Amino acid sequence: MVVAGLDQTTLAGGCFWCVEAALLRLAGVEKVESGYMGGAVVNPTYQEVCQGDTGHAEVVRVTYDPAVLPFGDLLDVFFAVHDPTTLNRQGNDIGTQYRSAIFYHDSRQRQAALDKISALGPAFDDPIVTEVAEAETFYVAEAYHQDYFARNSGQPYCQYVVAPKVEKVRKYFAGKLKRG
Repeated sequence: MVVAGLDQTTLAGGCFWCVEAALLRLAGVEKVESGYMGGAVVNPTYQEVCQGDTGHAEVVRVTYDPAVLPFGDLLDVFFAVHDPTTLNRQGNDIGTQYRSAIFYHDSRQRQAALDKISALGPAFDDPIVTEVAEAETFYVAEAYHQDYFARNSGQPYCQYVVAPKVEKVRKYFAGKLKRG
């Protein structure tokens, strides 16, 4: 249940630790939950999803205030923190579970996602392969995945993969960051 005045969307851009850490810093973002969506297995585990045969993507469900952070601005950050031109891959993370996807929650989000992809397309050397699909059942990831970067920032993957994405958000979206 989403609180009145807030909205939700579900995004997949590679490892959910990266996307979660980047989006949590944005003003207007109330909550980011790591999880799984888009596959056929009910109540998948991380181990099952990592094997790449559940059909699920690692996703983040974002609850945000569109009066503070319009959906299009949220998508700008999303497209900046991952490579939407690589099919089923982000860096060394390879498989359908790492695909780029926007799981829309209503027709307005669907159209905004399609419009954003069309507008951003010329900025990339290769075509954007981001899937745009209706949100399905969201399966929350195991507790140790939630707020992973904040709790494990010294871990090598966090230092070499997640931290640069967070820094990119700080640098290029400074005006959209939470204060304090």
